[in-house]
Amino acid sequence: MGTVNKACPFCFPERKSPPILETKTVYSIYDKYPVNPGHSLIIPVRHCPGYFELTKEEQDACWSMLNEVKRIIEKRYNPDGFNVGINIGQAGGQTISHVHIHLIPRYTGDHNEPEGGVRGVIPGKQKY
Repeated sequence: MGTVNKACPFCFPERKSPPILETKTVYSIYDKYPVNPGHSLIIPVRHCPGYFELTKEEQDACWSMLNEVKRIIEKRYNPDGFNVGINIGQAGGQTISHVHIHLIPRYTGDHNEPEGGVRGVIPGKQKY
């Protein structure tokens, strides 16, 4: 199962949300504070603060899980698009010190001007 941190909300012993999918290496849950219906998180089992500190195998498992969860979200929520994001470090917006990848379904009309997508994390940089 790998290392865990009892204070971390994403480590297995403290996890409260039922998984969407789960393997020995990675699991997925719905975000507790979703941006849109179907907003999901892909989370490695091993407690690890930053994405770039994961092993290659863990990274591959995360992306494989992301693809599987995307298919589930498409069937259940029928979104028109997706954003995929990883916040790394405090300056990158990370608030929980355990790697997690956001899979955010997008729907026509959920934002007046969605052009530029993830570039909008810094106000004034979304449009170019």
